Amino acid sequence: MMNLILFLIVNVVFCYMATVGFGVILNIPRRGLNECGIVGVIGWLVYVCIKDCFSSSMLANLLAAFSIGMGAMFCARFKKMPMILFNIPSLVPLVPGGQAYRAVRYFAIGKNDLALSYLVQVGMIAGSIAVGFFLAEFVSQVYFKIHGYSQQ
Repeated sequence: MMNLILFLIVNVVFCYMATVGFGVILNIPRRGLNECGIVGVIGWLVYVCIKDCFSSSMLANLLAAFSIGMGAMFCARFKKMPMILFNIPSLVPLVPGGQAYRAVRYFAIGKNDLALSYLVQVGMIAGSIAVGFFLAEFVSQVYFKIHGYSQQ
């Protein structure tokens, strides 16, 4: 139990720092950095929980991207800032960099079958992230259309 709590604390701290750090690199306004970090942490926690419960990387990425999209939409409305300022930095923890690196590495050393396997994983993860963002945008559009708010 203590290991799980320590694992979650370390994940939350480093995910927050990575998201805020990437937000600083992208010149996100200072008043939105804290919310970027919070949205990134929520997305990462959804990813970790779904991946541990269902052992499905695609479902975990889809639901994490959906939660990031919804969180970014609410933060954008709250802070009166564009949604993309919250989406892009919060997405950083979900990027399949390890698989992309392995794909390029295996292509370089001539193991094309392993490289293609990792390349397919990268494509599927990227696709599930895109679908998650699409679903979040769709749900928010329907929600605000039903409640009579204008989308910015």
